[in-house]
Amino acid sequence: MLEKAPSNDEMVNLIGKKLFGVWTKLCELIETNYDMERLWNSGGKAWKYEYKYRRGGKTLCALYAKENCCGLMIIFGKEERAKFEANNKSYSSTVQKIYADAKTYHDGKWVMFELKDTSLFPDLERLLL
Repeated sequence: MLEKAPSNDEMVNLIGKKLFGVWTKLCELIETNYDMERLWNSGGKAWKYEYKYRRGGKTLCALYAKENCCGLMIIFGKEERAKFEANNKSYSSTVQKIYADAKTYHDGKWVMFELKDTSLFPDLERLLL
């Protein structure tokens, strides 16, 4: 866990003003629909920061930030994969491709959505439900 969360200015300097707008809109979308614990961590080797949404020891999703880039990671367990795969045609071709290309691990399919704008938000909101 990070000692202190990055400030808004630090985030703007890291990911840029446009992506910071996307980041804050995504946080609002999640926080409007879910009452979650929020944790800042280092982002490991590939990312500078991880911002995780959890409840009861389970992670709903995590946002990631690095220079000029932000992403949303959703882990699909067995049940979530079955639901998505049964309805995948109702999602955008972009979301279908990102899902199809994601690596499957023993504990689920880890899907990273790299965000450029808010165009995937309707799909992401449905995925999080």
